[in-house]
Amino acid sequence: MTSPLAKAAGPIAVVSGVVFAAVDVARLLAADRSRERIDMMRQTPFIAANALYWVVFIGLVLALVAVYFRLGGRAGGLGAVAFCFALVGTLDMAGNMWFDGFAGPWIADVAPGAILAGGSGMLAVGGLSSYVLFAAGWIVFGIAGWRSHMFPAWIGLLFVVAGLLGYNAGLPPYGIPIGLAMAVLGWWIIRTGAPAAHNRPAS
Repeated sequence: MTSPLAKAAGPIAVVSGVVFAAVDVARLLAADRSRERIDMMRQTPFIAANALYWVVFIGLVLALVAVYFRLGGRAGGLGAVAFCFALVGTLDMAGNMWFDGFAGPWIADVAPGAILAGGSGMLAVGGLSSYVLFAAGWIVFGIAGWRSHMFPAWIGLLFVVAGLLGYNAGLPPYGIPIGLAMAVLGWWIIRTGAPAAHNRPAS
């Protein structure tokens, strides 16, 4: 029996990808660079946009799972590797964005000096891991997903480029490419009907 998530993978990927990109645009618009950093972090539009960015990471993860349920059966072990790399990197970055969206504004109010001091020690290690794993995860997803015939080469290339740019996805607008790549993958699934494992993928 086909999973409901697999059946809805195309629309889920399109909607989550478009909303992900749109929220990153909102983050870009909400960041008033004319203000001091702490003052900017206390502004309601900035706080709301950053909190929403974590929310849309949930959608991105759900889209990834739905896509794998739909396409992973024809991709074998290499497709599983692609899925796992992207999942780990996205979850790691989602944790980073939760901190920015919810802990950051509170720290800006009660201990602004901690924000201005910058990260060090384990905080710096954790932050760097999210940037590296997020970028590497989507790059591997693009390469392995294409090589395993989970999707066409041109979609794989989109994810590779989006992954490279996604190293800076903690800052707008560098999350937009990942959102758009996921939306394109969803569109391809809808357009082609996502051929089953025994069919050749569309090119």
